[in-house]
Amino acid sequence: MRRQSRLRLLIQLCAAALFNGYFAGFTKNKIYTGQLKKGCVPVLNCYSCPGALGSCPIGSLQTLAAGKPHRISFYALGTLLLFGTVLGRLVCGFLCPFGLIQDLLHRIPAPKLRVPKAPDRILRCIKYAVLLAVLLLPMLMTDPFGFGEPVFCKYFCPAGTLEGGIPHLLRNPMLRKLAGALFSWKFAVLIAVLTGSVFISRFFCRYFCPLGAFYALFNRFALYQMHVDTDKCNGCGACEAHCPMAVDVLRQINSGECIRCGKCKAACPTGAIRSSFPLKPDSRQQNPQDELS
Repeated sequence: MRRQSRLRLLIQLCAAALFNGYFAGFTKNKIYTGQLKKGCVPVLNCYSCPGALGSCPIGSLQTLAAGKPHRISFYALGTLLLFGTVLGRLVCGFLCPFGLIQDLLHRIPAPKLRVPKAPDRILRCIKYAVLLAVLLLPMLMTDPFGFGEPVFCKYFCPAGTLEGGIPHLLRNPMLRKLAGALFSWKFAVLIAVLTGSVFISRFFCRYFCPLGAFYALFNRFALYQMHVDTDKCNGCGACEAHCPMAVDVLRQINSGECIRCGKCKAACPTGAIRSSFPLKPDSRQQNPQDELS
């Protein structure tokens, strides 16, 4: 279990360093604007982060949608479709820097909360509403000249505040003087999300992330799949006890809520859980509780 956790942490750190590899930006307090910035990374990673080498797909979609004429960023959408089709929410579990931050915060010694199933199911729907808002509000909420706003990026995104807003304010006294009510609001959102992540595993990913909502649509159909071998499963429940997203592992291991972190697989004492790129499904790996009941 510890070996798997360390390997995953290493991959997360490498991904964060890769997506934010413009180290000069942190020392010079400037944003990288080279050719790589024309492309999108597959994760929530703010364009304004001093180290960001690529654009955030959510920011790209909103920026073009808010322009006049309103357009779709097919490059950003294509990037998301590619990663969603191949990996599903494995992107969230292994590659997202803001997911890494939440994982580290959840390690802080504090009471850990498990939200009851009924309200948890309702709260998880919020991220899908946020995804719709990301796609539609920049086109629907426009000024008299027909221009919209990147609503999610401007008013809510905690990753943007943490990765872009705070580093620039710390290094630029003029920006600190200009920071007003909007930044205060976004800072409050950030604090709420970070605090929630201490007590509830992957708090933002679970309830609010539009990118997580997008990838969740592909989990059941992505090339990368999780499997439960019904011949090996003894129904001990260790997999569900270790799942950070409170997924019903035995019945819905490929649920859209699964971030493919592999904790269930590492915790399984019988080795009943596998992950792979299957060519065809195995009928023995469906609904193990049907055999256990």
